[in-house]
Amino acid sequence: MIDASRYPLLSRIDRPADLRQLPESQLRAVADELRAYLIESVGKSGGHFGAGLGVVELTTVLHYLYQTPDDRIVWDVGHQCYPHKILTGRRDRIHTVKQKDGVAPFPKREESEYDTFGVGHSSTSISAALGMAIANARAGNPRRVVAVIGDGAMTAGMAYEALGHAGGMDDEPDLLVILNDNRMSISEAVGGLTRMLGRLSGNRTLNALRESGKKLLGDKHSPPARFIKRWEEHWKGMFVPSTLFEEMGFHYTGPIDGHDIDALLATLKTLQGLKGPQLLHIITTKGKGYQPAEGDQIGYHAVAPFDPAVGVVPAQGKPKKPTYTDVFGDWLCDMAAAEPRLLAITPAMREGSGLVRFSQEYPDRYFDVAIAEQHAVTLAAGMACEGAKPVVAIYSTFLQRAYDQLVHDVAIQKLDVLFAIDRAGVVGPDGATHAGNLDLSYLRCVPNMVVMAPADENECRQMLTTGFHYPGPAAVRYPRGTGPGVAVQPSLETLPIGKAQLRRRGGPLALLAFGALVPVAEQVGEALGLTVVNMRFVKPLDRDLVLELAQTHAGLVTLEDNVVAGGAGSGVAELLAAEGVVVPILHLGLPDAFQHHASREQLLAEAGLDVAGIRASILRRWPTLDTPARAVAP
Repeated sequence: MIDASRYPLLSRIDRPADLRQLPESQLRAVADELRAYLIESVGKSGGHFGAGLGVVELTTVLHYLYQTPDDRIVWDVGHQCYPHKILTGRRDRIHTVKQKDGVAPFPKREESEYDTFGVGHSSTSISAALGMAIANARAGNPRRVVAVIGDGAMTAGMAYEALGHAGGMDDEPDLLVILNDNRMSISEAVGGLTRMLGRLSGNRTLNALRESGKKLLGDKHSPPARFIKRWEEHWKGMFVPSTLFEEMGFHYTGPIDGHDIDALLATLKTLQGLKGPQLLHIITTKGKGYQPAEGDQIGYHAVAPFDPAVGVVPAQGKPKKPTYTDVFGDWLCDMAAAEPRLLAITPAMREGSGLVRFSQEYPDRYFDVAIAEQHAVTLAAGMACEGAKPVVAIYSTFLQRAYDQLVHDVAIQKLDVLFAIDRAGVVGPDGATHAGNLDLSYLRCVPNMVVMAPADENECRQMLTTGFHYPGPAAVRYPRGTGPGVAVQPSLETLPIGKAQLRRRGGPLALLAFGALVPVAEQVGEALGLTVVNMRFVKPLDRDLVLELAQTHAGLVTLEDNVVAGGAGSGVAELLAAEGVVVPILHLGLPDAFQHHASREQLLAEAGLDVAGIRASILRRWPTLDTPARAVAP
């Protein structure tokens, strides 16, 4: 429970209606308490940190002026939402964020009526808010709709698709877009738009004159109105370096200081009285109010539990095992040294995808395209057309956003692009929006693709090398975190395409394991005396070995950290069916459901993919399985 002696105002706010009972003069104090409480609570739980600190004042003022939950606030890049959750009934549970059965780390409709739209990927808020505004207008509902977009999300094309639609409608929607401009995504925001926004400066006189002119001129399609509009844009160019948003049909206001409570109150009150599409540009500081976070905005984007009085302290002790992300980052630099045609692309995930070292050592071969996954893939396709060797480093969940480009721009043309797919399979605390549970299914069905899943760290390096040298589209998908601890060899060796590895010869069943589940399968195989295969390739499968195992074993078990539907196991079943081979087969993988946030280990156990769960599933299917015989070397 919150300490009322330390938080006298915040402790009285169980919902926004309580906040609205306070006088405006106390909002600054509320924001100060909210920021202090956020620092304290995230210090206990860990979680997204810097972005929430940057929107404390905005969150407070929005819930004060708007009649939430009836008025709709749609949050983009949901890691901004911790202050929102604290003010909307989850204050005393915010310390459970990301934990199993705890508060979700992103807005989640089933969690609260105040979470109007589920978020996890960026740049969706304007589209969703526009849809709400249109539906409300058709129903005659006067509720207001606000989209809060920030942390680099305005660099994605989807945001401009929504802006273009909203600003071009004849029946202008009543919609407010708030651009929370902190010049950051996770890394520094990049691109021409970021530079343009940095040059923008507001002019209150111009905005006041504009509104007066709209009232006097009436119909915006009349000849006088069109003339004045052209004159206005010419005049405004003397005050504002860019009129991008105005040209798209939005009334632009700003920029204003997003940490100035009085300025936010005054501006938002004015905008509440205006009709049509509005865009408010606010300038904020990521990590505001906590000096270590302001000084290290990348490092404090998301944190493990820490002592706020000390700050985040690097872990001490014996060297940690390299993560799969580390393995990729080192491989990328080593391969770049050997192959000058290698170019690396990331959609705003330099740190998360392991590209920091590469960006420093090979800056002229490093391309951060901002939050633009579709562009990232087609950019790689264009590079490959001209003989370059592009590597697209991307999370599994984010590659979903560029699926059309993967199919049409890369695979159909058989272009030489390597996809290094991080966070594949169960991811954990970030929940369903960040899970990589679908990639084997959506990649396996694409013609011309080679799809690999490593069982350990060294095999990951070998597969990356294999995919890089393969003359066509290839993908290596690997999980979050560390592997079994296999030493990584410095050589750049390739593997034979489509060849599996027999890890253990036994019987009467054969376990065909893909990727991260190979070590678990080995433990089960050892306990039950079964054959164990590291399949390595999801596409193409090792046809000869699968057929041989089907003919020499009483049954097959496939194991994968991907949904069973359409996954690697489905590929095995399709191969056997095509060959007319009938053999009992058990598919073990992730469920046909979206798993909620919890640790990776908890989610695997929940899906029955830990040692105990796999053993239990096998014995349910084959309850008379004999006592294991002595293993025979493969």
